[in-house]
Amino acid sequence: MLEVFSRPGSFRSSPARLKWRKLDLKTGHSQGSRHGLKTVTVTDGDVARLAAKPLHPLTLADLVKHGRPPLETPALLSSANFTLSILPSRLAHRIQSLRNLPYIVVANPHVSKIHNNYLHSLGTLLPYAERQIETLEDEIQFTQVMANLVQTHSNTISILARGFLEARKYISPGEVTRFLDEHLRARIGTRLVAEQHIALHFSSVPHAELSESHAQESQAARQSSYIGIIDTQLRPADIIRSCESFVGDICELRYGVRPTLALRDSAESPAGTTFAHVPVHLEYIVTELLKNAFRATIEKGMEREPVEVTIAPAPEESEDGALTTQDQGAVDAASRSSSADEAVAEENIRPLSKSTPGVTVRIRDRGGGISPENYAKLWEYGFTTFNEDQASDAAGNGNMDALNAISGVGGDGGSSLAGLGYGLPLGRAYAEYFGGGIAVQSLWGWGTDVYLSLRGVGRIE
Repeated sequence: MLEVFSRPGSFRSSPARLKWRKLDLKTGHSQGSRHGLKTVTVTDGDVARLAAKPLHPLTLADLVKHGRPPLETPALLSSANFTLSILPSRLAHRIQSLRNLPYIVVANPHVSKIHNNYLHSLGTLLPYAERQIETLEDEIQFTQVMANLVQTHSNTISILARGFLEARKYISPGEVTRFLDEHLRARIGTRLVAEQHIALHFSSVPHAELSESHAQESQAARQSSYIGIIDTQLRPADIIRSCESFVGDICELRYGVRPTLALRDSAESPAGTTFAHVPVHLEYIVTELLKNAFRATIEKGMEREPVEVTIAPAPEESEDGALTTQDQGAVDAASRSSSADEAVAEENIRPLSKSTPGVTVRIRDRGGGISPENYAKLWEYGFTTFNEDQASDAAGNGNMDALNAISGVGGDGGSSLAGLGYGLPLGRAYAEYFGGGIAVQSLWGWGTDVYLSLRGVGRIE
């Protein structure tokens, strides 16, 4: 049984996502299988062939194009084939990227484990890669492959962090930052695509018909604001309050005090600002930003001054400057060589319109600001204000991963306020993945303003 758990106190999950916490993978037994899944041996030729395919930007609109749940059988099969059409090449690109590292770095047992995990996941996908998923039986088996992929890579960031910490004598900090920025951005898309199909599967009509509570589940899916793992009516204020409570608990445990937060939503609607996005992404980003703001506030002795958070709908922009492959970690030669016309012509991936409605969040603290020497290193993976022993301990805890920190898989739920220095650059990667971003303005000796901008999917009928 594969079990995926949510962190206690985590923000609400989609109804479909809650149901795939227990997904039986004991089907299709073979001698070369793991978790009972059929696998094939991945050759160097397979990796080279798939890695030669250019990657195109993935948009939130791509993930909701199959329609609102509950999906009928044709739409569900379309979702499965869309997922299958893009994941094998994405996994191959990650394998090739790892192999391009210095051999002594790849030989590190932690980095090598990640390489082998990607080979395993590609091996579970190759049996489907040369054909279409045309039956519900195939779709069920494919969904089991997706669940295994998510579980296999649940600890990727914490394992890589320990590997690079151990191999830091053999690779420069700049090379580590470039590799991790590319690799972790690409991982966001891989996991997001897999989780989206799993969620759509469990909120589909065929799945509901196999359940004893068929009518109730179908009705719940129709009334939900979720399409898979995307909440089309996401309220940032709700997530900010949830993260405030979580980070406040950490502060109280570690420092014995709990800073306050003053929240202002500038939307005219009584419901506040809403937009379509992935709640778990926003929750991770806000958690990391509030950790920094609360910690700085406490250590400066300014806990009586509230951390001010302002939410504002982002203004619509012009259509120029579509999302790029570089935003999503595809910086290899194959992806860079594809022209804009080829990207538009690709039927599976559509460019993101700049006019997509979004939201901007400002977090202002009185924590003394960021020193000039630290400000220059703000976006480096591995830069931390903890000493080396504390950072090494944090690597073993595995609590810096965006999805892991929220789901509780492979981490301690983020029990410390600082660790390996992955929080801020990884949060920026999540924001930039769909065309948003994080900007930091610091007044040394006074405090810091952080501006988080996110884009949604636009209007969904």
